[in-house]
Amino acid sequence: MPKALELPKRTLGADSLVVSALGFGCMGYGQPPDKQGLISLIRAAVEHGVTFFDTAESYGPFRNEEIVGEALAPFRDEVVIATKFGWDIDPETGKHHGGVNSRPDHVGVVVDGMLRRLRTDRIDLLYQHRVDPAVPMEDVAGTVKDLIGQGKVKHFGLSEAGTQSIRRAHAVHPVAALQSEYSLWTREPEHDVMPVLEELGIGFVPFSPLGKGFLAGKIDETTTFDTADFRSRIPRFAEDARKANRALVDRLSAIAARKRATPAQIALAWLLAQKPWIVPIPGTRKRERLEDNLASLSLQLSAEDVQEIDAVSTAFKVRGERYPEEFMKLSGR
Repeated sequence: MPKALELPKRTLGADSLVVSALGFGCMGYGQPPDKQGLISLIRAAVEHGVTFFDTAESYGPFRNEEIVGEALAPFRDEVVIATKFGWDIDPETGKHHGGVNSRPDHVGVVVDGMLRRLRTDRIDLLYQHRVDPAVPMEDVAGTVKDLIGQGKVKHFGLSEAGTQSIRRAHAVHPVAALQSEYSLWTREPEHDVMPVLEELGIGFVPFSPLGKGFLAGKIDETTTFDTADFRSRIPRFAEDARKANRALVDRLSAIAARKRATPAQIALAWLLAQKPWIVPIPGTRKRERLEDNLASLSLQLSAEDVQEIDAVSTAFKVRGERYPEEFMKLSGR
């Protein structure tokens, strides 16, 4: 494999977790991708300078961590691997019992399984995937703190947590990063979460920075989704919502044309311009989309460009919730 390219770096958290300014979200949608194809794509990302890879035990369950582990094994000391616990998944069978589970005894067993699947002796960034209302946040943070003391984990993160959960966790052990949905059509974190992150010195890792692919401009009301594709259950991806929301992409596409860029590059460059401690993690199954996304790091947006994009986004009323109702109940706690 050729020597990896150098990408700009950003730092997450006060304890200085340094990663490429764009990461790679390994989740994917729909049927499990071809194993060798995804391994090749992940290794291509490494070749292009990406050092930050995001997975979770629930993706599969387990299959995604196994693929990521195999793909990154030859480059383990050159990359940062993030994964997530927090769902009620049998650590032996992978059966999802529904709901969340962050009990300390469960988390300890889960992490040992993650280490095996990821072919590593440490997890660089371990997130709680969703807040568990039955387990005090102090207990969750204390459990991860113990795992850090054992050398099994390097940094602690939260996903989709609200401000009080963030503060309570951070008081027990420094939180390096919060991962939540944030993009030009999902801007709720700006109102409450991001000021707290800035106050406490916590990094922000936006997932779905391209609106689960919608902001890339390839999806419209004629698009069909396999029933295994999670987007088929999302209100924002219902046919009428896609038809209405396409107007936002059309406006972004007009700006992109003037900048000789793609809508995806505009969306990512806008995110990167918000704060120096933001590291988006777009995902893709196609090498050309990987390269397109990484080109956003070279796109120069002026202050006027950012303001124009911001105005387009804030003036647009997105149709449809970003998650089904049962998922929305687990976000922002």
